[in-house]
Parts: sequence; C-alpha cells; structure tokens
Amino acid sequence: CCFLQETQRLLSEPAPGISASPSEENMRYFNVMILGPTQSPYEGGVFKLELFLPEEYPMAPPKLGRICLDILKDKWSPALQIRTVLLSHYAETLE
Repeated sequence: CCFLQETQRLLSEPAPGISASPSEENMRYFNVMILGPTQSPYEGGVFKLELFLPEEYPMAPPKLGRICLDILKDKWSPALQIRTVLLSHYAETLE
C-alpha cells in the first residue's frame, strides 16, 4: 500500500539527522534514530524512537512513542507522511 512507497522514500532519501528503518518482522514498525541538532542543547545526542503505523494509516496518524505533536492528534491529515512527522519532531527539538 501507500506506506511501502513512503518507506522506500525514507530509505532512499533520508531526512537530515533522521534515520528510520522498518522492522523485518513488521513493515509497519520503524526504528527511528534522531541526531541531536547542532547548536541545540541536544547536540551530540542520539535519540531512539519507535514509530508504528496503525492499520487505518493514512487516515489515522502514526504512533510515535509518547511524543506529543499536534499533527499526531487534532492536526492530522492523510496528506501528511511519515517523513513530515519525523521532520516536525526534529524541528520541535530546536525550539
């Protein structure tokens, strides 16, 4: 389905500072590593997250651990993609 295309894009065009790879056992489960942004309190850190795509995806948002992002709640849109979610989380660490 559509998430397989997104997975291919994540692997072929990784977002800066972010790597996401699907589990071999379950293609809806991703291991995510985010590098702490330079010139931020998180610089030099490596942060591991788990991302899971529910069966209803893209109509329902992905699950990203205990992260609270507005796009994972009331601002979710099926037009958003996994990459957008990860970049949004990365951007919030800069604030």
